[in-house]
Amino acid sequence: MLKKAGAIVQADRVKVPEHIVGECLRTAPKGWTVFDRDGKRAMEVEGRKSYYGTSTASPNTKDALTGEIHPTRVADIAIGARVADALENIDWVMPMGSSQDVPALAADVHEFEAVITHTTKPIVFIGYSPRGTELVFEMAAEVAGGIEKLRQRPFLIFYPEPISPLVLPADVIDRLFVCADLSMPQIQGPTIQPGATGPVTLAGAVAQGTAEALMCLVLAQLRKPGCPCSLGCNFGIFDMSTGLLSMAAPEMSLALGAQAEVAQSFGLPSWGLAGATDAKLVDAQAGSEAAFSILAQGLSGLNLIHDVGYMDNGMVCSAAQLVLGDENIGMTKRFIQGIEVTSETLARELIEKVGPGGHFLEEAHTYKHFRNELWKPNLMMRKGFDEWHHQGAKDMATRIQEKLKNIIEHHKIPPLPDKILAALGRIKQSGEKELTRQKT
Repeated sequence: MLKKAGAIVQADRVKVPEHIVGECLRTAPKGWTVFDRDGKRAMEVEGRKSYYGTSTASPNTKDALTGEIHPTRVADIAIGARVADALENIDWVMPMGSSQDVPALAADVHEFEAVITHTTKPIVFIGYSPRGTELVFEMAAEVAGGIEKLRQRPFLIFYPEPISPLVLPADVIDRLFVCADLSMPQIQGPTIQPGATGPVTLAGAVAQGTAEALMCLVLAQLRKPGCPCSLGCNFGIFDMSTGLLSMAAPEMSLALGAQAEVAQSFGLPSWGLAGATDAKLVDAQAGSEAAFSILAQGLSGLNLIHDVGYMDNGMVCSAAQLVLGDENIGMTKRFIQGIEVTSETLARELIEKVGPGGHFLEEAHTYKHFRNELWKPNLMMRKGFDEWHHQGAKDMATRIQEKLKNIIEHHKIPPLPDKILAALGRIKQSGEKELTRQKT
């Protein structure tokens, strides 16, 4: 396909001339609309509009109720989706972890079922094989009422990952093609560790990441011109003292902000990574690292910002960290909203009316605007010391656990019809047999 398009193909190395890339950039849609499970418009993925989603794919989970770290189970992914559904500032959901209690090659069908039955919000998913990816789309089509209705109002986005530096495995390309053939949105995301899998200089890392992202776009557009895709790239900072990937270093957000500018220059959606922490507990480090990345990447205008809820260098998904991130996102969205300047908001006549030494508490203007103008926290403590102490002197971690417990016990998701649930179960069961049989 690449050779026919005019690329230079030498064994397994391919060089793509600029005019081919330019044509593929021309055919790629400049943004797309994503819907929720009920078919309602949820996200306009374009320009500098930012939407925040959960973490994903970690082998371990911090238990939402006990705080214990254990291998991720499908039940943990269901709880993560349910918590995300209840949080007002989480816009979309990924399976929070990679389930270790089902066959690895069939994990995607188990995880998708757990998420789609526990949230109505848009979903981003990772397919673990080409056939697994097809099965997830079959399940989504059952929910949407058919593949054509799913195409018209897509509620899920596919996330294929090439391997840095500059490797696109055959099965990743096959998964990318599955999505392209269906004209479903995909947000391709190579992950570069500067100094390890890319140049340590951020300019070089961004250049390499852009090349890798453009190659994904070229493959998708040559396969199906006009299919919706992004110009996404991740950066995880390789810590030279520990040999571990940091999910919260400032250089990560800086590189992602630079890559967002590149994507914006082409009018294409971008991919961020924020709300994560390298901390092992929901503590001051966790709050600081999450807040910094959430604000920095929102200000950069990244579109789909994932991994709110990651802990321990991305090895643990935590619903508690997700709740903390939700609070930070609320603050960030208010900040990015900015200040509306009109004759009404300038309030010059009101200032003159109240005059020197007066106050504005009894004014209708205050009552009319304070709810929209002033952000109200859910978890941050603003009460006086005496009242805080009287109510138990609870720290942030305690307040988070109380909110988590309340969500798990009381938040309800509208159930899917029994007919659809049965169809999802059939696809999952037959798909698991097929996928595991392929391996043997």
